[in-house]
Amino acid sequence: MNTLIWIGTGGFFGAIARFLISGLVQKHFQVPFPVGTLAVNVLGSFLIGFFVLLFEEIIAPQYKGMLITGFLGALTTFSTFSYETSILILEGAYLRALLNVLLNVFLCLTATFLGMWTFKTLFRGL
Repeated sequence: MNTLIWIGTGGFFGAIARFLISGLVQKHFQVPFPVGTLAVNVLGSFLIGFFVLLFEEIIAPQYKGMLITGFLGALTTFSTFSYETSILILEGAYLRALLNVLLNVFLCLTATFLGMWTFKTLFRGL
């Protein structure tokens, strides 16, 4: 039960962070493209690559659940990505829909690898 509380706490803060970051990015760029969702997905992918390696070494399991499953799980959002892509398709914006899919997959995978590389570069001696 204690683990669920940790995960729920992380999810609470991750959802708030997603709402704020996504909204700020979308408002800043003001384009008819879900750039806010893309931004939180790429950020979350980088952070998961970094923190998974960190947590393998030094962090207690409950904190791993709080940050990885809770916070980053709520920060990134596959369901919103799917919905926004579906809307683009229904509106006939096929090129933007394809671009959204390609950018999310490519940038999120790249960000995860960069997060892992950053951790290994910074903490190679651990």
